[in-house]
Amino acid sequence: MTAATYLEGNFAPVATEVTATDLEVTGAVPPDLAGRYIRTGPNPFAAQADTYHWFAGDGMVHGVDLHGGRPRWYRNRWVRGPEASAHLGEPPVPHADGGWYPGSGNTNVFAHASRILAVTEGSLPYELTCDLETVATRNFGGPLPAGINAHPKVDPSTGEMHVMSYGFDDPALRYHVISSAGDLLSTVDIALPAPVMLHDMGLTATRVVLFDLPVLFDLELALQGVALPFRWRPDNGARVGLLPRAGTASDVVWVDVEPCFVYHPLNAYDDGDRVVIDLVVHAHAFAEDAEPLSDRPRLERWTIDPQARTVLTETIDDRGTEFPRGDERLTGRPHRYGYTIGVPSVRDLGGLGDDPRTAVRKHDLLGGTTAEVDLGPGRIASEMVFVPAGGAAGEDDGWLMGYVYDAARDASDLVIVDAHDFGHPVATIHLPTRVPQGFHGNWIPDSALA
Repeated sequence: MTAATYLEGNFAPVATEVTATDLEVTGAVPPDLAGRYIRTGPNPFAAQADTYHWFAGDGMVHGVDLHGGRPRWYRNRWVRGPEASAHLGEPPVPHADGGWYPGSGNTNVFAHASRILAVTEGSLPYELTCDLETVATRNFGGPLPAGINAHPKVDPSTGEMHVMSYGFDDPALRYHVISSAGDLLSTVDIALPAPVMLHDMGLTATRVVLFDLPVLFDLELALQGVALPFRWRPDNGARVGLLPRAGTASDVVWVDVEPCFVYHPLNAYDDGDRVVIDLVVHAHAFAEDAEPLSDRPRLERWTIDPQARTVLTETIDDRGTEFPRGDERLTGRPHRYGYTIGVPSVRDLGGLGDDPRTAVRKHDLLGGTTAEVDLGPGRIASEMVFVPAGGAAGEDDGWLMGYVYDAARDASDLVIVDAHDFGHPVATIHLPTRVPQGFHGNWIPDSALA
């Protein structure tokens, strides 16, 4: 795929901000849902077709508010980073100290400490209002010189948020713990032999899972103005590390693995002295033409034994999959279920393949089975998040929720699937515009903002 490919199909940006309040619904929205689903992704103002990179586009958030069994609105808004504010002729929003660049909030949206936050790795998160307006960047009291990564992990017992960052001039990972009230509590610096890219991390009840994988920052590419200056360097080796949550850099146990790249773990947990982590594994990344994803990424289980210094690898699903999610009330604890998007090739995410389609999958990791919802031809799913039916609901008692592009009408829907009775969607909320294929989001209930 070329840079221009990421400006075609449903990768292509939308040109305007929209507010819509009269939304058609097929089926019935679960009446107990009270909050908003928000997802972010790249939506460039003016991209050069020969140099554009999907990961670097200006951030735009897309949200649907659900209350009383109906959608109250759909909104899309550019996150007001410096370039977006300048393009829109607006004054810049206040910026706290931190991050190695301003970022655009194009990678993930989540709630913490009663705030909605949109983030790009390496930058500080942007706080948003419930109506998706940008307030300011936040540094949790800092310092966060390299910002945070795009995938914080919240411990369900303490409410603490665990995040990572990484640096290039002095290669290192930085592990931060942020309190449930939104204050930076601690930082551990972990030196690395080379400047690797780190998109995500794993968390158990006692340990942090670190990835030192062979996608490396390349100064030559950076000096050429390449938007994402990374290269696949398998000769650098690959390893996974275990850090005790209360430990220091000297306590990390590193274990070698075969060269690969991991964007997204599903979940991790302790199994005695070992750590089990389910994750999507790419054979390579940034290998040819800076292509960020490999075809047919597979869902695997790694069992990491720090005493034997081994990793047992088991394949769960090798049909092509990404965007793993689970019940985040079990973050760092043993889990049974996981949910992914079935997608053989990244081209299919943009609706660009010969017969583009995706599926929503439910993996029973205890029973060893996978169920699938086929969304139909020309219907392209993005990440689906799990929303529990209530605080006491079972692990798969709730809904999956996410945007689905419908090529037939060149617009998108918010689709809600019963995670327990896995089958046809219980509700499809038809939006008046496309939601370009993007990255990550979350269901943010009213209770998270109280």
